[in-house]
Amino acid sequence: MDRNRQIEQSDRTVAAPPSAAKPPTLPARARLSVNRCNLPAIILGSLTYQRHPVPLELDGIAHLHADLFRTLATFPTHQERAQRFQDYMTVNFLLDELDEAGLMPGRGRKARANANYLRQVRGWSFDADGREGAVLKRWVESRFGLLARHHAGSLADRNSETYQRYLSEGSRGLYATNALESQLDLLYTYCQYELNLEFSSQTHLTLHRGINRIDEHELQERCDTELQCVLFNNLNSFTSQRDRADEFGDYILTVAVPLAKIFFYNRLLPGLLRGEDEYVVIGGVYEVNISTI
Repeated sequence: MDRNRQIEQSDRTVAAPPSAAKPPTLPARARLSVNRCNLPAIILGSLTYQRHPVPLELDGIAHLHADLFRTLATFPTHQERAQRFQDYMTVNFLLDELDEAGLMPGRGRKARANANYLRQVRGWSFDADGREGAVLKRWVESRFGLLARHHAGSLADRNSETYQRYLSEGSRGLYATNALESQLDLLYTYCQYELNLEFSSQTHLTLHRGINRIDEHELQERCDTELQCVLFNNLNSFTSQRDRADEFGDYILTVAVPLAKIFFYNRLLPGLLRGEDEYVVIGGVYEVNISTI
């Protein structure tokens, strides 16, 4: 396949182009040496992974919740499975049984009660640089080993106030919750289950991201004559509709995103969020087509 061929927008299946000499890897400054899934960060965050993805599995989650996925297989529709998943989350994590979950009476009880996976997804949709965004980026660091690059400012300087504020927001968002990180583990695993049902013959989706300034993204070495290599933040919002991306900036980044790197999409839990075209994507190095409106 010719590597210069443009990503086909009429079909969400995008075949990964063959390797050139040595594709860009994930810089050391953007990764941890350990994580909690089946591939190390240096691999899952690399351009090679984007071109040749394999499923990502968080340690022990599929086995621990095997009964859930056996049950989901008996429901024929996405709507029924989504409802069954949310019921399971409520019961398994005691989301409606605050006393049994060990939540003590006090001034912060209501806020802690609302600190669940649904609140994190809603919060990200409203402000990816808010407390919920910090929690989700910290979760990606822990599970996939990809370090956050931006949160209300650059995180390149680990001694900066911006970085310390990011750590503080993430810690406060996780404090005294009902195993919030484990809820996010299961949300990701369920998302992968549904994506593989809907796009069973595909490995990638073509997604778009609108931005105003190219210099706010970390460009790596050039991939070829047409495409750029970009190091994305460890969690990012994309859309499946290019005309929607136009509303968020003068530049459009078009990316072949591996299904395994999609953490959440709006249609996953019907009625939770407005719109149906947002995808929350795990970062790393990607080959990107950059165009202007």
